Amino acid sequence: MLLETSYGNPWINIAVFAFFVVATMAVVIVVSRQKTKATDFYTGGAKFSGRQNGLAITGDYLSAAAFLGVTGAIALYGYDGFLYSVGFFVALLLALYLVAEPMRNTGKYTMADVLSFRMEQKPVRTAAATSTLVISLLYLLAQMAGAGGLVALLLGVTDPAMQGVVIALVGVLMVGYVLIGGMKGTTWVQMIKAVLLVSGAGVMTFLVLMGDAFNLNQLALSAQEAASNELLRPMEQYGTSIWTKLSFVSLSIALILGPSGLPHVLMRFYTVPTAKEARRSAVWAIILVGVFFLFTLVLGLGAAKLVGQETIMAAPGKQNSAAPLLALELGGEIFMGVISGVAFATILAVVAGLTITASASFAHDVYNSILKDGKADPAQEVKVARVTSVVVGVLAILGGILANGQNIAFLISLAFAVAASANLPSILYTLYWKRFTTRGSVWSIYTGLISATLLIIFSPAISGAPSAMLGEGVDFAFFPLTNPALVSVPLAFLAGYIGTVTSRSTGNDEFATEMEVRSMTGAGAGEAISH
Repeated sequence: MLLETSYGNPWINIAVFAFFVVATMAVVIVVSRQKTKATDFYTGGAKFSGRQNGLAITGDYLSAAAFLGVTGAIALYGYDGFLYSVGFFVALLLALYLVAEPMRNTGKYTMADVLSFRMEQKPVRTAAATSTLVISLLYLLAQMAGAGGLVALLLGVTDPAMQGVVIALVGVLMVGYVLIGGMKGTTWVQMIKAVLLVSGAGVMTFLVLMGDAFNLNQLALSAQEAASNELLRPMEQYGTSIWTKLSFVSLSIALILGPSGLPHVLMRFYTVPTAKEARRSAVWAIILVGVFFLFTLVLGLGAAKLVGQETIMAAPGKQNSAAPLLALELGGEIFMGVISGVAFATILAVVAGLTITASASFAHDVYNSILKDGKADPAQEVKVARVTSVVVGVLAILGGILANGQNIAFLISLAFAVAASANLPSILYTLYWKRFTTRGSVWSIYTGLISATLLIIFSPAISGAPSAMLGEGVDFAFFPLTNPALVSVPLAFLAGYIGTVTSRSTGNDEFATEMEVRSMTGAGAGEAISH
């Protein structure tokens, strides 16, 4: 049931949503007609320029957590909320230059291709594919939760069952983008979304600052006056307990290291033809993402001042509703509909990117490389990828319904912790340690994946706390930290080291040297990706 609420006119929002969905789907259909071979489903033909791919990386990286979650976190927690912005931006620098470009230069399709390049294929591919699927699903939960909260706010849907229907609709659209457009269509959607999101946030930032004569200090003071807590005091959210302080340290580790292990961010570099264009991609992405996260500081403080913390927490979606409510306050119902439509497009673009990463990992790494020993028919491999997209979509819908109402930025931080634990140690060892072996890679991935996942399940993030996913009434938490990265990341690095030094194999020096040359220079990468 659609309600006339104080949060805008739902019919205007429906019209804006429909426009964004129809327009982006039209783009996907048009560009997908240019597809010429099966591998284009994964790489988009590796024909995008550095500027285009930089926009696409921005679109992939700036998820619902960046816009809705971070804005809400700053509105409610001020300084502590802005740490998400700082962490996400610093993490991108680390991911692009230390991991993503060297991985792209090896000339492979997926993360598992890189990790298994000089290892025994099947055990490493199995571990890497498992990790990719788990991380992609965790990340998808956050996006689906954001979709549920956003549409509940904008359409006045208060019934949890109806919010579940909304999440299911997002899942169907997500799968549609991937099935029709593959990587090329998804990339174009992400480029369009990046332009709309940065532009929309820029307009809102201008309007907020204009109210305080473009004086950021005055805006901060005004937000503090309107707030019920100490917005500008560091560690206000985390308290004085040793466990809450360690949770903050653990969160910081996850935010900084997590993106370097996110498969869907790393995969974006396979869509450009040369190492030079990959570096141009990085420059464009850093500029756009950096500017955007500066915008989030103004938007969060503006929401605290103009909307109010109580209003934000009383709205459907709670913290995730701060940005749309600020748009309503600044420009009325139509402006709110446009900004919310951009946020909705953000969710669709990111979940499409995640879905294609998960489906490519299963089809290319499990079906082709493991089950068919690398001899699968390319057309059949793409068919498997499409079927996997549907399965991933169904799982994401079910998980999103369970996670509905949770803070998106917090959910993303959990996915970051798993990525930092399961993928990053093995990636860094593979790229920068010639001695690294198959046993070290497998031990590192599984140790990081299992330890991070189990510690999340038995942490206050899931049960035993007022903000827990299952509420305070259910309590099976024994791990005291809300984020596992402080423990799981060192464990994964240690497991990779012990697995390597206890292995009888000393690694393949010839392949290790070839990988080093490729990763540092990009020699032969363009030919490998395009074929």
